[in-house]
Amino acid sequence: MNRKEVKLKRMLQYFVDATVEIINEEGLENVTARKIADRAGYTGSTIYNYFEELSHLVYFASMRFVNEYMQDLPNYLVKSDSYLEKYLLSWECFCKHSFHNPKIYHAIFISDLGKKPKEVLEHYFSIYSSELLGFPEEIKPLLYNPDLVSRSREMLEMAKKESDLDEQMIEEANEMAVLIWEGMMTTLLNRRRDMDIQEGIKKTMLYIRNSMKILER
Repeated sequence: MNRKEVKLKRMLQYFVDATVEIINEEGLENVTARKIADRAGYTGSTIYNYFEELSHLVYFASMRFVNEYMQDLPNYLVKSDSYLEKYLLSWECFCKHSFHNPKIYHAIFISDLGKKPKEVLEHYFSIYSSELLGFPEEIKPLLYNPDLVSRSREMLEMAKKESDLDEQMIEEANEMAVLIWEGMMTTLLNRRRDMDIQEGIKKTMLYIRNSMKILER
């Protein structure tokens, strides 16, 4: 890493660290450019020398809160040798962590970033590439892709090697799973129903498992 890259990473780190501190102390909804700049010791305009939009900085900071999920995912996937079951286990792990921290996961997987999410994530891992070290190759697509439809589909594509699954049915079942998760995430975020996290996880997995039944046709 040359001197320019070291300086870039250091500056990004200042702003990301400041944003993480604000999220921890005040909540994601209270993050502002002025607060971040004040805490990092720079002017608000300096942020935009390194991040195109504030949402990108919030995205970078939010990624700090998904490390527990990234570390936990392999523990779920080793429970089965079947890729179809691994697909369901990956959703169970994702539901557990996302429903316990819905605002963070909403910022990463649902919020408008003003540009393609994949570009923002690639930028993140170009700076923090060490976070991918040690993960099995089958898991990396689940970590390196911010689009839920395509990232979850990766596991079903592997399942095609085990059994004769219809391509159209895979597409439909996978999209249903994503929509089910998004619906439950909205329910938990907006508190429109009296539902605790464990109930949310249980119901979401029930519905996702039911959606997989179309693959048996």
